[in-house]
Amino acid sequence: MTTARYGIKDNQVRAFNRLIRISHQKLNLVCDTVRGLPVARAIDVLKFSKKRVSGEVLKTLLSAIANAEHNKNLPADSLYIKEIWCGKALTMKRIMPASQGRARPILKPFSNLTIVLESG
Repeated sequence: MTTARYGIKDNQVRAFNRLIRISHQKLNLVCDTVRGLPVARAIDVLKFSKKRVSGEVLKTLLSAIANAEHNKNLPADSLYIKEIWCGKALTMKRIMPASQGRARPILKPFSNLTIVLESG
């Protein structure tokens, strides 16, 4: 296999989802449940997950499948999740009033998600 741009091989495809409004720790729990699974099994796991962020992960996975079919002509039934990871993005900082004229910070984190699928 030859390596194309950005270290992605010919039988691999990837998709990104930037600025998901959840912390990377909560997102990583969902990523761990589908890592290494075939895409058909991963779709079933994400559809029936009770986690709020599983819809965003499912949307990104379906985007990666569409990228594989359209851009690389890879069959969807032979794909599996080679890599899936998340990382920190920006954090919105808000202020909540507290007693005696003080203020308390509220941190609202965002995350990035990357999925790499491989055929084989």
